[in-house]
Amino acid sequence: MGMSLDAITETDAIRHVIREIAAGRGGFIVTANLDHLRRYQIDRTYRRLADEADLVVADGAPLIWASRVAGTPLPERVAGSDLIWSLSEAAAMAERSVYFMGGSPGAAEQASEVLLNRYQGFRVAGHECPPMGFEHDDVAMTELRARLTAAKPDIIYVALGSPKQELVIDALRSHLHAELPATWWIGVGISFSFVTGDVQRAPAVFQKLGLEWVHRLMQEPRRLARRYLVDGVPFALRLLAHAARQRLANRADSADQPVPNDPDPRGGQPTTRRNP
Repeated sequence: MGMSLDAITETDAIRHVIREIAAGRGGFIVTANLDHLRRYQIDRTYRRLADEADLVVADGAPLIWASRVAGTPLPERVAGSDLIWSLSEAAAMAERSVYFMGGSPGAAEQASEVLLNRYQGFRVAGHECPPMGFEHDDVAMTELRARLTAAKPDIIYVALGSPKQELVIDALRSHLHAELPATWWIGVGISFSFVTGDVQRAPAVFQKLGLEWVHRLMQEPRRLARRYLVDGVPFALRLLAHAARQRLANRADSADQPVPNDPDPRGGQPTTRRNP
């Protein structure tokens, strides 16, 4: 339904980021879930941000389900709450530094300490929890850019929730291309609180079944009821229906196409990006 997703595994994503940093090329990762996809349909600004991202991975289970129904299965879910661990481990091994921005008060510092203690060689470039409304304050944004420039992080985790974190990343990157040309930015949502243990992530069985949202809803029903029940469930059903129609259309198109004489020289590999 519009948003293109990279057909890669978590390991692929990590290797790509570390390789690009070494080559002096920065980037921006969107870990897309159902709410991201819904916003992509209705918000032109968010659509531009997602389209300009260097990697867009499928964080939400419904996106994986839809890709399978459509007949173009994505290899696996790549969750931001997993990446914060695995990418941090890879950064430590590659001697790359990480900056922590956002989260609840104190969460950025605490999360950095947890990862510092867990991974030998992990380098913390800095941490902070900007005040409410900082993104609308020119002075605050100028000072933040100065701190990031001085820290020169290789990776920046931005934990402000979507779409705020993507908007802030875009605003900062647009001014820091020259100062931080090889830096990778990733919006990680509530992941700092998962790392610190202040918020418990869903049990593994919920994650495997794609029901992590149920666990989150039970934790914060008043805040998340509308997002998951009013907006999310109906949109998920429409997404799956769209995927089914897409599969039928693809089958009809294939039936009308002549069989080529020569096999695909790429071995029939999927394109880098797909639409769920």
